[in-house]
Amino acid sequence: MLPRLLTLGATLALVLPAAAHETVATEKPVVMPANTGKPDAFTTLPGFRVERIFFVPKEKFGSWVSITTDPKGRLVVSDQEKKGLYRVTPGKPGTDEPAKVEKLDINITAAQGLLFAFGHLYVSVNGGPGSGVYRAKYDTATDTFGPVEKIKEIRGGGEHGPHALRLTPDGKSLLLVAGNFTQPPENFQHSRLPKNWGEDLLLPRNWDGNGFARGLLAPGGWVAKFDPDGKTWEMMASGMRNTYDFALNADGEMFVYDADMEWDMGSPWYRPTRVCHAISGSEFGWRSGTGKWPPYYLDSVPPVLNIGPGSPVGVDFGYGTKFPAKYQKALFMLDWTFGTIYAVHLEPSGSTYTATKEDFLSRTPLPLTDVTIGHDGALYFTTGGRNTQSELFRVTYVGNEPTDRVEYKDPRNAEQRELRHKLEALHQKVDDPAKAVEFAYPYLGNEDRFIRYAARIALEHQPAKLWQDRVLKEEDPHAFLTGVVAVARQGDKSLEPRLLERLASVDWNKMPERHRLDYLRALQLVMIRMGEPDKQLAGLLVRELDPHFPSGDDFVDRELCQVLVYLKSPSVLAKTIELLKRPTVHTPQPGMADVISRSRQYGPAIQKMLDHAPDQQKIALAFTLRNVKDGWTMDQRKVYFNTFNEARTWSGGASYENFIKEMERNAFENASEADRLAIEVAGLRKPFKPKELPKPKGPGRDWTMDTVLALEPKLKDRSFRNGEKMFAATRCIVCHRFYGEGGATGPDLTQSAGRFSFKDMVESIVLPSKVVSDQYKASVVYSTDGKTYTGKIVSDTKDGITILTDPEDSTKVVEVKRADIDQVKPSAVSLMPEKLLQPLNEDEVLDLLAYLLSRGDPNHPMFKKEPPEPKKGRPKKK
Repeated sequence: MLPRLLTLGATLALVLPAAAHETVATEKPVVMPANTGKPDAFTTLPGFRVERIFFVPKEKFGSWVSITTDPKGRLVVSDQEKKGLYRVTPGKPGTDEPAKVEKLDINITAAQGLLFAFGHLYVSVNGGPGSGVYRAKYDTATDTFGPVEKIKEIRGGGEHGPHALRLTPDGKSLLLVAGNFTQPPENFQHSRLPKNWGEDLLLPRNWDGNGFARGLLAPGGWVAKFDPDGKTWEMMASGMRNTYDFALNADGEMFVYDADMEWDMGSPWYRPTRVCHAISGSEFGWRSGTGKWPPYYLDSVPPVLNIGPGSPVGVDFGYGTKFPAKYQKALFMLDWTFGTIYAVHLEPSGSTYTATKEDFLSRTPLPLTDVTIGHDGALYFTTGGRNTQSELFRVTYVGNEPTDRVEYKDPRNAEQRELRHKLEALHQKVDDPAKAVEFAYPYLGNEDRFIRYAARIALEHQPAKLWQDRVLKEEDPHAFLTGVVAVARQGDKSLEPRLLERLASVDWNKMPERHRLDYLRALQLVMIRMGEPDKQLAGLLVRELDPHFPSGDDFVDRELCQVLVYLKSPSVLAKTIELLKRPTVHTPQPGMADVISRSRQYGPAIQKMLDHAPDQQKIALAFTLRNVKDGWTMDQRKVYFNTFNEARTWSGGASYENFIKEMERNAFENASEADRLAIEVAGLRKPFKPKELPKPKGPGRDWTMDTVLALEPKLKDRSFRNGEKMFAATRCIVCHRFYGEGGATGPDLTQSAGRFSFKDMVESIVLPSKVVSDQYKASVVYSTDGKTYTGKIVSDTKDGITILTDPEDSTKVVEVKRADIDQVKPSAVSLMPEKLLQPLNEDEVLDLLAYLLSRGDPNHPMFKKEPPEPKKGRPKKK
């Protein structure tokens, strides 16, 4: 629904530049209309003026996406594709002096980040000549650039590749941020977050229903530090989705503006665009599909501010602007989709910050891309992206408030930040690890979550034998739970029983509510990282936790439900079904109301989501309950599957419907074969309807047991693809499931090869009535009024029976009241029709049997290698 900038251009090519410093255009500034209410007018805060200083000829100069200032105060901008780099010399603010635009003699394209440092122009390239970090030496005396050299290849590009560059606070190194489709730099020397990162999900995830980021695993988006020559690399932070830009404040703290996955909207795993304080070793919990961590997981770092839907692009602090004091210290953040620049105001809070935002500037449309602060005290920003029209704007302050430079550093809470920095200095192996442990360990119980986090990461970098036993004896709740996370991630796995026994001994009723989510996450991590507990320990934990579910707190109940389902609690199913019976509570996503007021383009679609917002608690509980295989009653099934039917009436992002569909499919597949049929017969789920069935080539023959058995030596060099086709051509797929697809009226054949030999398999097909399982026997029902019904009894209660009369259609049933039944006899004839193989030729019979015996594995030795199927579509134009 919401387009986003992300990264731009994955298949770009180098172009030859124009002559050095060739002036290619000039243009006088144009003051833009503001606050008039007209569609093309800007909305600005009082006293601020917007000027357009250059309208970019798209065909000649491309679409501009990145901007920086050079050592002489001029602007350098990059086209997203193959037009190269340009330098803009703005006229003096407050005059009509024209801007001068030059094409730079630098042989580079597809820049996503620009930075002048260490006598070079550094360029982060996404696509073009190959994703990575490049640099060109800059001679200030001659105002020329040397040859471009690639100092590091970065494996990733397309929509979520390498992005912005920044200088470290000490001025000695550089920082690069990359999106979640980007692999960490090869052979990086160190990671502030220990490298044994994992998905850390207690129950199976579902990938995105539209296939986005399918198979991508942690660490997700990251920030890395590297030396000026690109030789040594260090991972600083990870677990972001797709941060395009980031900035560091005067106190040396890093802030990233992370993207949401708008297709997730409406789901409990949706995470809005947000401002994150990226401390050393931080993990922000992005995981693909449904696996995204909620911000309360204690092994992650929470956001400083949630924004809402959008497309984060350029970011910069207002340092150096001739703005009122409040805005000199603001963090300016650009949103491409909604054409808004936010001013975010940070306030120290412990060792981190809290934040508020205000709309600084907006217009519709305004596809913002990047921002920088000019040496002249103005704020400059570009528009463009995805080949849209680019413009270069300047923002100045012309109001009456003072614009004298203020002190950018904030002395408030400096001691807490300094303490965290001391702990962060231990996010590596040190000469005296015992001393490091003695310093860090006491801060596991600190009231400040960021300090606790920094202390844990410090411990994880030191040998676990120095601190893991100390955690087991810890009495302070905060220190104990934070320490358990460290032991789960780095400790000896033999400690799991002791950890779980200690966790089971914690009195839930005496536990402060703020510790309960931490407790449940710590418990999950022990089982995720160290393995499933034995039955005795699992039973102990169930006895301790069962009485407290449900708790009345939505988030606690989500985590309790996961743990109890994982531990196979006998009561969690019934309790969760009761929660699903509760009246629906529509829970809109954060920030959506703001979007409506801001966007004429997307407001109506967002309003629809607000009016039909999903009940996220019900979705979260139903998602967890899909893993329960046993113990269901039909009444519980009705409540559960009707939850999905209700969920389809709610509105969400592009993947919402597919998420619901996949959850329902998981639950259906986890049901027993008898329950699957009963679910369909009860109308709780639409029965499987195959696409148009293929036809066999033939010619067929009158296949007998002997003639088919004689084919066994030929079960080699078979065609998997044709076997799959014959499974449909013989109508097997109508009644039988095979690897998740097919009807439910007959037995699931996925694991049939584990139960049947070749002879048994042939017999079940050629002579279906010879041996019939009691579970699938047909019955003949005689009613008192002389009617006769033949079929499978799918429900038998005190009130009557339900008979499936057509094995190919689970909706064709007959209900006979108990009082109307005269007699019920077993049928000697199988519901499975005979002569299914008759239309098939020899190769088709062999391919079908190989397909069934292979358990659906195309790499089974019975099959030959087959070329990929040709893609269907229109022929290419010559």
